Amino acid sequence: MGRILCLDYGSKRVGVAMTDELKIIASPYETISPSEVIPFIKSFKEKNKVEKIVVGLPYDLKGNVTDATDLTLKFIKTLSSKFHDIPIDTYDERYTSKIAKDAILTMGKNKTYRQNKSNVDKISASLILQSYLERKRL
Repeated sequence: MGRILCLDYGSKRVGVAMTDELKIIASPYETISPSEVIPFIKSFKEKNKVEKIVVGLPYDLKGNVTDATDLTLKFIKTLSSKFHDIPIDTYDERYTSKIAKDAILTMGKNKTYRQNKSNVDKISASLILQSYLERKRL
């Protein structure tokens, strides 16, 4: 069985999450720079079977396309040209950063941890992926 990889793509950082092999639970994995995404996936693929990649698609609060949406769509085109063997899906990522910040606060993490945007990005990726998994089960 393989895993599903999720990317919360941004111009400065990319949060990465993955499922367990049964595709039940999404877990934060790490945060990388946009320039590291392709080499990261190549390396990850060597050690793990990747069945699918889910990319969070940013819309504004009304569901409209933004500059960030366009940037992410360009990234997805690059991703699909490099990995034709892996299906790529998108999922609405609205509110995930806010929910991730609230979750970090609820976990009782210290201020330094909470202010580290890398932590927010990888937790956001796991929230996107968990929502994706739950929606697919319905």
